[in-house]
Amino acid sequence: MEQAIDIAAVRYDKDGDQHYDVISAFIKSMRGSDVNAALHYLARMIIAGEDPRFIARRIMISASEDVGMADPSALQTAAAAAQAVQLLGMPEARYALAQAVVHIATAPKSNRSHDAINAALADVQSGRIGVVPEHLRDGHYAGAKKLGHAVDYKYAHDYPHAIAPQQYLPDALIDAEYYEPSDRGFERNVTQRLEGINAILRRREGK
Repeated sequence: MEQAIDIAAVRYDKDGDQHYDVISAFIKSMRGSDVNAALHYLARMIIAGEDPRFIARRIMISASEDVGMADPSALQTAAAAAQAVQLLGMPEARYALAQAVVHIATAPKSNRSHDAINAALADVQSGRIGVVPEHLRDGHYAGAKKLGHAVDYKYAHDYPHAIAPQQYLPDALIDAEYYEPSDRGFERNVTQRLEGINAILRRREGK
């Protein structure tokens, strides 16, 4: 039958192994920066009639999980592609999906934001929480000042570089460092800026 109609059958069962195998290969190809492989698996899903909203969601996940701060604009492109799916529908939305795939596959990669939130979540889930420092607590309600809430808060914009040297983390987490930027893409700039920020914040401790 394939030969008779001159159309190749796509081995893809949306409820079977091929569904999971193809989407897995799709994600791993974007993560691995193989743009041609990523486009191939995108095409397979489109031809097989995969829900484009599902594809768009996976692209957005990859933009945050695998590209992250190495190229923050990747998430914007992915979100725009998802919006195009909603507004345009298929087949026209395939161009926006392809654009997002190309952006993510060719972008520098960093999973440091992914690692950072997972580390923070692990501390909270294990009970390592502490209490909010008094100067950061809400001071707008009656009686808050008498409790010491927000009394010694330093407004960031009153300080050079809009960074106030004060404690932000609870005492129980004073030494926590969740986010460690990589040396790839835009995140190189974040590394340099974060070093300066941390130097200012440490002044509260006389370090």
